Amino acid sequence: MSDDPALRALAAASFNLPDLRDGQLAGMTALANGRDVLAVMPTGYGKSAIYQVAALHLHHTTGRPAVVVSPLIALQEDQLDRLMQVLGPDAAVAINSSRSDTEVEAAWETAADGTAVFLFLAPEQLAKQSTVDRIKALDISMFVVDEAHCVSSWGHDFRPDYLALGDVREQLGNPPAAALTATASPPVRDEIVERLGMKDPLVLVHGFDRPNITLDVVRHHEDKGKRKAVLEQVADLARQGHGLLYAATRKDTEKYAAKLATQGLRAEAYHAGRPAADREHIHELFLDDKLDVVVATTAFGMGIDKPNVRFVVHADIPESLDSYYQEIGRAGRDGEPASAVLHYRSEDLGLRKFFGTHSPDPDSLLAVLKVLKAAHAATPKSSLAELTGFKTRRITGLVNQLEEIGAVATGTRGVRLISKAKLPTLVSDAVELAEARQRVDQSRLTMMRAYAETDGCRRQFLLGYFGEDLPAPCGNCDGCTAVAATRDDVAQPGKTSDGGGMVSAVDEPFPLQSTVVHKEWGPGLVMRHEDDVITVLFDQEGYKTLSRSAVMEHKLLKPA
Repeated sequence: MSDDPALRALAAASFNLPDLRDGQLAGMTALANGRDVLAVMPTGYGKSAIYQVAALHLHHTTGRPAVVVSPLIALQEDQLDRLMQVLGPDAAVAINSSRSDTEVEAAWETAADGTAVFLFLAPEQLAKQSTVDRIKALDISMFVVDEAHCVSSWGHDFRPDYLALGDVREQLGNPPAAALTATASPPVRDEIVERLGMKDPLVLVHGFDRPNITLDVVRHHEDKGKRKAVLEQVADLARQGHGLLYAATRKDTEKYAAKLATQGLRAEAYHAGRPAADREHIHELFLDDKLDVVVATTAFGMGIDKPNVRFVVHADIPESLDSYYQEIGRAGRDGEPASAVLHYRSEDLGLRKFFGTHSPDPDSLLAVLKVLKAAHAATPKSSLAELTGFKTRRITGLVNQLEEIGAVATGTRGVRLISKAKLPTLVSDAVELAEARQRVDQSRLTMMRAYAETDGCRRQFLLGYFGEDLPAPCGNCDGCTAVAATRDDVAQPGKTSDGGGMVSAVDEPFPLQSTVVHKEWGPGLVMRHEDDVITVLFDQEGYKTLSRSAVMEHKLLKPA
């Protein structure tokens, strides 16, 4: 058993971490002792230290490396540099598409001879069976998944390549797993645990409350007026410090950046349509304080660790509070005051509904199933793509849907049909699951709207969405400012509020985070109270707001 003092000493001596934050030591200890860990903490809180200290401790005793799966090469290189600075050359190696064959082979040898403590890979690398076989031969100490929300189809940055990671881990003999994410609401956490095959993981949720960030929403009726207000506010904020402006479309990023530049600001548009070299250059300029504002789509952000971002403004409403929280969390990482402002027009929700629509495709599902049935054996995804005429990425998405309902299984030789049910039945089951996901997506957009439209404490609303309770209003949002302007008694001792009417904590029959069952919608989790409204997150329906009086009168809910 690894003890806390040894890990504390290692964190201080090797990583210059004399003072550990809440959850860090518990995570290190659990991993070092072979227990799975899910760490949900904002960027800059110190998630990486959890696996790094534990992996170094295990390497000292066993000589085995840890595998770290990270989605972006830029993120990998950044972590490699930091680890080699503190632990020396060859302590960390990477295998990715930016490395030459010679460099890749040298990295494998460094991992195999016991020199490397960390082996970084992109999830696409693990799609190759030859890569998995080489890792298997290393007998790794742990399997780390960074940006773990990408494994969840609930997650705002879902990536199909991540779905295979549970299978990969199983092939490796289920080494201890560490899943790290900067934002994960309860359903995302549950899916991460399930997808990665984690057994009784230690779940650490810390640091979500960022009290130095002021939360504001500016409501608009006309698009023209909103755009003018966004430009005026960003121009004003940018004269006080560096920041980000998020817009829903590539076209809008270009428009806003051009208009800000005419006002004498150093502004650049960033989106996935720009060449990789341009994106990298903008990234570097921003990190070096050579840009006042980056106007971006959600393509900009993962791995941005710049401490002095003073503002994050949204010109359009995001698709969920998950993505909104992660985007505003890029502000004020130095602990100094920062602003997060959402410009909201209810008509913009239609655009988000359009972006959020992922309709199930029964014909495509049936086409894949017919090929698999005719094959009578495992079929590689490349062959499925050839036989159906679909692109490989499309095949991956369809196979994932069929895997979720237990219709097919993916192994080293490819995909095979394992269900004995009739093909139309399997298609129907997959469509039903996809439609449930659509309902959940829509409910998350509804929660985003509720955040924008609440007159109560925004921080209480936001933290409640992630399952954290803030007992008293924050005093640092426009909701609290408005209340303070009309009355002095913002909070009353002995009461709890979720940004609305006061509810006695003692008398509440459905406390926050309690499990309940609805007659029609099944099991759910109580997320929020506000005046006469109870918000419940249901497994199949997503977020629903219920009238407390109707619930009590008709006995719609009961404790699970």
